[in-house]
Amino acid sequence: MKLSNRVAALTPSSTLAITAKAKQLKEEGHDVIGLGAGEPDFNTPSHIIDAAIKSMEEGKTKYTPSGGLSALKEAIKDKLKADQGLEYDLSEIMIASGAKHNLYLLFQALLDEGDEVIIPSPYWVSYPEQVKLAEGTPVFVEGKEENDFKVTVDQLKEAVTSRTKALVVNSPSNPTGMIYSTEELQEIGQFCLERDILIISDEIYEKLTYNGHKHVSIAQLSPEFKEITIIINGVSKSHSMTGWRIGFAAGNKDLIKAMTNLASHSTSNPTSLSQYGAIAAYKGDQQSVEMMRQAFAERLEDVYEKLIQIPGFTCVKPQGAFYLFPNVKKAANMTGFENVDDFAKALLDQALVAAVPGSGFGAPDYLRISYATSKDLLLEALDRIHQFVINNSAK
Repeated sequence: MKLSNRVAALTPSSTLAITAKAKQLKEEGHDVIGLGAGEPDFNTPSHIIDAAIKSMEEGKTKYTPSGGLSALKEAIKDKLKADQGLEYDLSEIMIASGAKHNLYLLFQALLDEGDEVIIPSPYWVSYPEQVKLAEGTPVFVEGKEENDFKVTVDQLKEAVTSRTKALVVNSPSNPTGMIYSTEELQEIGQFCLERDILIISDEIYEKLTYNGHKHVSIAQLSPEFKEITIIINGVSKSHSMTGWRIGFAAGNKDLIKAMTNLASHSTSNPTSLSQYGAIAAYKGDQQSVEMMRQAFAERLEDVYEKLIQIPGFTCVKPQGAFYLFPNVKKAANMTGFENVDDFAKALLDQALVAAVPGSGFGAPDYLRISYATSKDLLLEALDRIHQFVINNSAK
């Protein structure tokens, strides 16, 4: 059977591929340490679980509005006001089955064939694939390591064309963990404002920042920036609710309406019980959010210092999220591998450590290492990587 061109053009997710291989090895009885996960290793806080159970017991298991429950929209409205000082009407907010689904709906509602979206690299693996699925064209701008993987306005000026429709800003970033400063966002916002370019601000890691670094939403910097920005966020990372699949979009009401209409013909609505859990997440005690943040901050300090001792590894210290993104090209060369993809494959096969090669993020010389796992496993994994490099260098 011939598949559609749009599906044939997709690149498989490298994060899911490495996770699947690691899972297979574990099922075969191997002692694999997985460093590919893009989710917190903590359970969802109990008050959120209790709220979802209560909703089921009360019979709240039916269809909801396609754009989500009004009560959850109200909770998100209050969250945006409290955290960023932003005012949104309920008509400017929609709920979908995860932040990824919001992004998918956004690109489908926004793009026509040939429209361009500027995507800074390194990038989250799904941005370009979702743009292509909407018949748009991803335009990559390299965030150089010497600039903490962030793009500059001068670079954006070289990339913009008459077909440029949007710019993706992911801060804190997956995979680099870097955060755009207020000054950098001001410049980017002014650039987009002058050219009528929509800013897609992916803020899913906003609560996970370290060492005095803080997340700033570009939408909060001026009313004009808010008008051209759509915020994408959710409870997956902040409240350890990845499997609950609840995310939201906030921005232009016409775009939100179009996304909601599209959702009504695809998923009908976000899962009811997950929405009630998300209401509890946003309205309840936030102590668990801070507890996770502190745990990740402590792991970062321990793991980073050990990582940079591995021969051939260099790494810009991340400011947020829960990933390290070391340059391992030298280590790959030292150990006789032609590229980092082969290095990562051998690392899993020989050392039983699963890390994601940077090629899937548009940065083939790098390796993404998640520290969303226990400290003991992290330190053991780094010992294995260190020994793997030494052993293969001696061959």
